[in-house]
Amino acid sequence: MTFQFFATTPKALEGILTDELRSLGITEFKATTAGVAFSGDLEMAYRVCLWSRVANRVLLVLSSFEVRSQDDLYRAIQEINWFEHFNAEDSFAVSFSSKNSTVITNSHFGALKVKDAIVDQMRDKFGVRPSISTERPNLRINIHLNGDKADLSLDLSGESLHKRGYRDVSIEAPMKENLAAAMLLRCGWAKLAAEGKSLLDPMCGSGTLLLEGAMIAADVAPALGRDYFGFLGWKKHDVECWQNLRRDAEWRKIVGMKKLPMIVGFDKNKNTVNTALAHVANAGFQSKIHIERRDILDAKPPESWEKGLVICNPPYGERLGDEAETAILYEQFGQTLRSHFVGWQAAFIISNPELGFRLGIRSQKPITLFNGALECRLLRLSIEEKSFFIPKERLFEQRIEQPIEEAIEQRIEKIIEVAQAEIIDDNSEKFDAPMFANRLQKNLKKLSKWAKQNNVFAYRVYDADLPEYAAAVDVYHCDDKTWVNVQEYQSPKSVDQDKADSRLSGLLAEIPRVLNVPKAQVLLKIRRKQRNTDQYEKQAESEVFHTIIEGDCKLLVNFENYLDTGLFLDHRSIRLRIQKEAKGKRFLNLFSYTGSATIHAAVGGAAITTTVDMSNTYLQWAKDNLALNSTTGRHEFIQADCVEWLEKEAKNAARQYDLIFLDPPTFSNSKKMDDVFDVQRDYIQLIKNSAKLLTKDGVLYFSTNFRKFKFDASIFEGLSITDITAQTIPEDFLRDMKIHYCWEITNENKTM
Repeated sequence: MTFQFFATTPKALEGILTDELRSLGITEFKATTAGVAFSGDLEMAYRVCLWSRVANRVLLVLSSFEVRSQDDLYRAIQEINWFEHFNAEDSFAVSFSSKNSTVITNSHFGALKVKDAIVDQMRDKFGVRPSISTERPNLRINIHLNGDKADLSLDLSGESLHKRGYRDVSIEAPMKENLAAAMLLRCGWAKLAAEGKSLLDPMCGSGTLLLEGAMIAADVAPALGRDYFGFLGWKKHDVECWQNLRRDAEWRKIVGMKKLPMIVGFDKNKNTVNTALAHVANAGFQSKIHIERRDILDAKPPESWEKGLVICNPPYGERLGDEAETAILYEQFGQTLRSHFVGWQAAFIISNPELGFRLGIRSQKPITLFNGALECRLLRLSIEEKSFFIPKERLFEQRIEQPIEEAIEQRIEKIIEVAQAEIIDDNSEKFDAPMFANRLQKNLKKLSKWAKQNNVFAYRVYDADLPEYAAAVDVYHCDDKTWVNVQEYQSPKSVDQDKADSRLSGLLAEIPRVLNVPKAQVLLKIRRKQRNTDQYEKQAESEVFHTIIEGDCKLLVNFENYLDTGLFLDHRSIRLRIQKEAKGKRFLNLFSYTGSATIHAAVGGAAITTTVDMSNTYLQWAKDNLALNSTTGRHEFIQADCVEWLEKEAKNAARQYDLIFLDPPTFSNSKKMDDVFDVQRDYIQLIKNSAKLLTKDGVLYFSTNFRKFKFDASIFEGLSITDITAQTIPEDFLRDMKIHYCWEITNENKTM
């Protein structure tokens, strides 16, 4: 019998998937965005589930229909005889996606409508209703609504095929297995492996590229190690057909394991090496893949190795937090390749193509790939002397002979001295202090009225509105005085430093006149790329705090001692939202900083609050904030690495919270942490662990200030995710809608 199927794949991998289907004997197919439609019998679908290295899911299409009303969806689902597919005592799950529909825009609502139709049918026929299970149900049903057309399918894969079965489920990798396989296939690794060439990943992480490379080289079916597929609980499952396919794959593995070439991985992190070794053992490649702890500068191959492919997933440019540090790593990588790997091929994936120039090796035309939602480029290189070059531009270079802190302090003193003397260099055509003053006056007129109407006593009145004046200006009305906090954004290297200083001096000279505040109450901070642990380090020794009012809360701010004042103004709306929703609830504040969200929850009547941060300084600040306010309830402060604390608590989920605020930093490399934290890489596990502490009807708010952040909601099964960014951007930050992103996350089985 011939069926219609659709195999999904990450965007930009459709061509590789098409080649795979063709190699598996499929002749009727049509590639489209993020997938390939094809036809065939059940054996063909099973073969794709077992052998595809780049597919995510294999869907068996049951029907297509129009949805012009909610009742249309319900009726169409009930037209299917679901007893043909599973029993009333079985479990099932529904995945619903909607695009360009005016009828059903909320995927959670659409899924509930489908579930109701199926449950009602079963209950009417048998008096028993099937159960809902988001993890390994007997049957997983998929509905994709595009405009008025809906496609109803059975998910034969059950869960994404990138899950091979060898990875520790508690460890979230920075790269999915099917992307790693795609990289290897695009680099011609299958041919190189057949020729006995070597494979090396000098920054191997948890070993994903090595294992995918080994399975390609040994002709191992990527899904052979899985114990769950969506068709296993399907009543029409052909057991004999599936067993025959598995037996054939097992035999091919036995033959292929005997001809593996040299496959080696290096990494400088001991914990990462241990994880990679565990994954190698789980996949059955012990003694077949060699992994050891070694720095990139020491990644030299023995002469006995056949020259082959160097492949890796290096930091993307944001992961290390400091562009200069990342650039140095790429220089070291290029030095290693040019010194020890002449005659090899190399490939790596990167989100910032400019970093590729740091290698000093010309590459082929980049290939666009997507790591989750993040657009990247696959660079492929032939390591030959004729391809070597010396980069003309030293990207991200920063040369300051004296200590950075001392240099910045001297610069601030100079700028302020010039501003107070009102000696302004206005020779440049682009420099016009009155132009800044006019913009500041215009903003103030609008925002001061809004602030007064809404009882806002601290707000941003200017945020680099004019490119020549790259600074943020925040007004604080506290302790019967008005303070102005000025933060300069780091100028591009194309801007002369003296000219930038002159403009900043002009800005500081205008602010007191426009805002009608004494010069002594205008404070300047130089905001720059942070190095290592200095993100929130003190800027001065004597500590002077002031009290600000926000939504019936009293909060301490500091204008002199730290780069940030202790209150992130762009999060004002979400803090007020938390205060409104907190009454009688248990509240968890992760990466709490000075605890302002906790204070809002406590003032709002939270029964219990738990505040977690690594810094004792900021926890004490949070405690001092709480002491200023009259609150009830029980309040707990925990000094801990939030990542480790959350992972530990999620294992037993003994703590449960009705309201959670998760606002991690973009990057952290604190000495108190065992590993580097990168929000783009680590957000998935953070949210999954946080969700385990969420009550059935609880709400998790996840926020990030990383401007390039990409959120992949499809990863989170069992959770309903809504982007509420627009609702959380305050009036004074509407000029910069990327100041932060925010999502509301709840359980799909939340009580309606």
